[in-house]
Amino acid sequence: MGGRVTRVFRNFNVENRARREISKEKPMPAPRHRTARLDTMADSPEIKEEVLKKDDRFLTLLKDVYVESRDPPVQVKDGGGEHLPSKQEEKRLTKLGHLEGLDVKKVPKGKISLVEALTLLNNHKLQPQIWTAEKIATEYSLELKEVNSLLEFFIPFTVLEFPKETKKAITSRKPKQLT
Repeated sequence: MGGRVTRVFRNFNVENRARREISKEKPMPAPRHRTARLDTMADSPEIKEEVLKKDDRFLTLLKDVYVESRDPPVQVKDGGGEHLPSKQEEKRLTKLGHLEGLDVKKVPKGKISLVEALTLLNNHKLQPQIWTAEKIATEYSLELKEVNSLLEFFIPFTVLEFPKETKKAITSRKPKQLT
């Protein structure tokens, strides 16, 4: 559908636009700078004689030139597919609880694993007085502004279960008011 609409606009009044463009005055090219023409100079006998003349001094210098060329040693590339890191990163052991089988064992400093992120968000949610942003930053080797952003923008889910006898919504929690 969109192709048909664009084709209509593209082909609208195309003949008149083409005639208008063809009938425009052609711009005058900029004047060229006067230069000595090489082909007129090549016809002169003095230049032909100078070009064909052998200079003994240049010939002796040319005979002294010796160029030796060698190929660089061939480097064998390992096709293993693994790339070695260019610089060695500092790594730290992860702080895992009961989920240690699900996660990596070492993480670069300044980064956290997924399980650690969920753990620290849950700890902060349950005990915000103990797990402050400063403590989380020192515990996991992170920057404070990144931890503040993490705590502000990421919130772990809360599971609410309805009682079996009633299927009504829980009224104990007040809904958040948007400001």
